[in-house]
Amino acid sequence: MAEPIPIIGGTGALGWGLAMRLAAADQPVVIGSRSAERAGEAAGRLREAVDGADVEGLVNEEAAKRGPIVFLTVPFRAQSENLNNLREVLEPGQILVDCTVPTAAAVSGKATRTLGVWQGSAAQQAQEMVPDGVTVIATLHSISAATLGDPDAKLDEDVLICGDRKADKTRVARIIELIPGLRAVNAGPLEAARIAEQLTSLLISINTRYKAHAGIRITGLGEGDHWG
Repeated sequence: MAEPIPIIGGTGALGWGLAMRLAAADQPVVIGSRSAERAGEAAGRLREAVDGADVEGLVNEEAAKRGPIVFLTVPFRAQSENLNNLREVLEPGQILVDCTVPTAAAVSGKATRTLGVWQGSAAQQAQEMVPDGVTVIATLHSISAATLGDPDAKLDEDVLICGDRKADKTRVARIIELIPGLRAVNAGPLEAARIAEQLTSLLISINTRYKAHAGIRITGLGEGDHWG
C-alpha cells in the first residue's frame, strides 16, 4: 500500500493541483493547512473532483507526520513561518520537498522579480531551518499551477529536481513521474536550486507575453529511466 503524501499548503493553487494529480494517480494524499476547516474543505473538494480519492485534510503539523516525503507548496513569504511551525514534528529521515520560489508579485504592470536570499535559494534556506536529519529537495518551480490544477489540461514537460543525494532525488522523482506527462530531470545539487527557482519569473514573463502556460523541456536526454 502506498504511503500518504502530505502537501503543506495544499489549499493553495500549486498544492491543490499537485494533490489532485496525485489523487488521480491513485496515491493517498494529505492536504495540510493552517486551518483545519480549510484543510477539510479542500479534501472534500478533492473527493468531488477525483472519484475515489484517498485524501485527508489536517492542520499542517498533523499532516507533516503522515508520510516520509512532505511537499511544501506555500508562497515564499510563508516559508519561514511554516518551517518554524514544523520544526517540532519533522523527523530525521524525512524528506522535505521545497517548491517555494523567492519572488515579489507584479505591481503596477511591472514583471514578477526574483528576490535575493542570503543562503542562495529558498531551498537552501529551508535546509538551514529543518531539523538535523531532514533532507531538502527542490522541485516544481517551472510548472504552471493553473495547468497542474486543470484536470482537462494535458501535461508534457520536464520537472527539474535539485538535491545533494541522488537516492533522495530518486524517491521524489518517482512521485513526480506518477503524474502523466511529467518527466523528472536530475538538475544537480541543492545549490542549483538558485537557478531553477529563477525559472519561475522567466516563465511568468513568457506566459504573460504569449498568454500561455508554457513549461520547459530538456532535449537530448534520450528515452528510458534516468534515475536507476
